Parts: sequence; C-alpha cells; structure tokens
Amino acid sequence: MEVRWDVFWIIMGSALLTFIPRVLPLMLFSKIQIPMWLLRWLEYVPVAVMAALIGQELFMADNQWVPITHNPALWAALPTIAVAIWTRSLLGTVLVGIVAMMILRYLMG
Repeated sequence: MEVRWDVFWIIMGSALLTFIPRVLPLMLFSKIQIPMWLLRWLEYVPVAVMAALIGQELFMADNQWVPITHNPALWAALPTIAVAIWTRSLLGTVLVGIVAMMILRYLMG
C-alpha cells in the first residue's frame, strides 16, 4: 500500500486544527480563576447559538423570509416544542417533529 503524502498531511493538519480549539482553552482556563459574571454569561452561549440556528431554519429559505402560511417547518415546530416541554423526551420530540413535518409536507404539497 502506497501512502499519498498530500492526503496524510491534510489529515494531520485537520486533526491539529480540530485538537487545538478544544485543548487550548482547557489549558488556559485551568490555570486561572474565571470570574463569576463570566461563568453566568457563558451559560447563555449554547442557548443563543441554538436559537440562532433554529430561528434561521424556521423563518428563512434561500435568504428570504418565508410567509407563515407557506412554512411547514414553522407549523411542525409548534407541536414539537409542546411535546419537548411537556414530556422532556428526546425520542418523543423527534418522532412528533418528523411525523408533523411529513403530514404538513403532504398537505402543503
């Protein structure tokens, strides 16, 4: 088996670029005391990122606002969010979301 060095170096570079952002903050922040206000602020980062990703997916298509009446993803999100809040079941939430999206795509064409 012959090793293609260009592929090898691409894989090694990708591994390094994946490793550095994960390890560097751990090494830096393990030595210092993080202020309490920063810890409280960092608690909101995952929620903000998730809201931005979901909001863009629900309200936009092809960089255009999608009207509510022609937006099956938005309508499917309503029962999905309700099930997520009431049951706290990931499997139930995913199943309701998939079934709601299937039904709405069938009905809306």
